[in-house]
Amino acid sequence: MKKRIISAFAVSCALALVLDYCIDSQSNTYIDDSTDEVYSSATAGVISAGAFDLDSLEELSVTDSDAVVTAKSLGDMYGFENLGICNVSEGNLNIRESASTDGKLVGKFPANAACEIISTEGEWSYIQSGEVEGYVLSEYLLTGDEAWDKAIELAEYVATSTTGGLRVRVEPNTDCEIIYQLADGEEVAILDGTQDDDWIKVDVDGDEGYVSAEYVDIDLSLKTAMTLTEARYGEGVSDVRSDLCDYALQFVGNPYVWGGTSLTNGCDCSGFTMQIMAKYGVYLSHSSRAQANEGTKISTSDLKPGDLIFYGKGSTINHVAIYIGGGQIVHASNKRDGIKISNYMYRTPLKCVRVLYD
Repeated sequence: MKKRIISAFAVSCALALVLDYCIDSQSNTYIDDSTDEVYSSATAGVISAGAFDLDSLEELSVTDSDAVVTAKSLGDMYGFENLGICNVSEGNLNIRESASTDGKLVGKFPANAACEIISTEGEWSYIQSGEVEGYVLSEYLLTGDEAWDKAIELAEYVATSTTGGLRVRVEPNTDCEIIYQLADGEEVAILDGTQDDDWIKVDVDGDEGYVSAEYVDIDLSLKTAMTLTEARYGEGVSDVRSDLCDYALQFVGNPYVWGGTSLTNGCDCSGFTMQIMAKYGVYLSHSSRAQANEGTKISTSDLKPGDLIFYGKGSTINHVAIYIGGGQIVHASNKRDGIKISNYMYRTPLKCVRVLYD
């Protein structure tokens, strides 16, 4: 297991140590970093990460219960040098191809998501976030110290699978039931502060389970933007299937609400598929288990954009997604991610069903 993490406590300690070092170096005083006095000073206050030149901290190292990290790695970890945080009260900020409200929409920037600010043109900022580049209105971005402080507040621990077929178990041991298998590279949220444990508690589409720390990397993660052009359609795909996928992708970034059926204010997995399909004259039940029996079963090799893929806990179906082509799905995943795009093999599918007959 590789840990690429940093805690707010570690950041504060690191920056406080820099201040102590700078002050004492001016008076030629040597500080032994194993003494209690240093740690007492390091935790005496909260310091803004954005107020320091991270390049000057390359040699400094701090240890706490969560991380072993240089302060310079704060920027490296998040992957940003000129950090911006989306500062909207709810919903998403539009990312446009040009610096104009008439510019083509190329992505959605969720509230509290992070970006790299590449340049500023008048009232617009050109940003990169995730796989999206484009323009957003600068007034809706936190920058500088505010952005770094907000990043420390918002960052969440995630576990990324380093092996194919990572087993998610119902209890933290190898003697219990396997409820899911995750694909290599799949990222899931860590629950209950278990990031340092041998067995890490994770959230998989709203269900809880445990993975062995040996087979995951642990990171602190910030949300990023979502592109509107991630769906790739193969040859022979009908207009209705393409249109359905385009329609479904409009809601990427919107919230997950258990039992919900609103594509804008919040829905769960079956509420999402139910509402999307209803627009095209296909009326489904508000239950993933029921939906699995409301069409024709097909194999994964026969999947077309617009088909449904079902996942489960053990052998019991409890999640549904829409296949959008190119090995991807769109689905209402969980409270952390909302409606998102994933690899269709992020979990092992239990069943594929066709409800569109074009």
